[in-house]
Amino acid sequence: MELTVTENLEQELHVEIAGEDHTFMNVLKGALLETDGVAAATYDMNPEQSGGQTEPILTVKTEDGVDPIDALEKGADRVMEKTSAFNDAFQNAA
Repeated sequence: MELTVTENLEQELHVEIAGEDHTFMNVLKGALLETDGVAAATYDMNPEQSGGQTEPILTVKTEDGVDPIDALEKGADRVMEKTSAFNDAFQNAA
């Protein structure tokens, strides 16, 4: 996975996430929306309507002075926690 920050503002972050599809992007977006201080989390994957873009662009908007990079880190941690919990549940079910 390759990340490229395309815009980093005080309360807004845009990151291109190479090689990912809707499956991962929806999980990450959901985790971000559960993160304190995140006002909005979206992504764009439509090449025809976005000037030929082929990789998803994640947008994170924060509030209450939360740094969007910190919010992204917390969201990524949440994805890892959910993945680990699912893996544990799956192993216990087998």
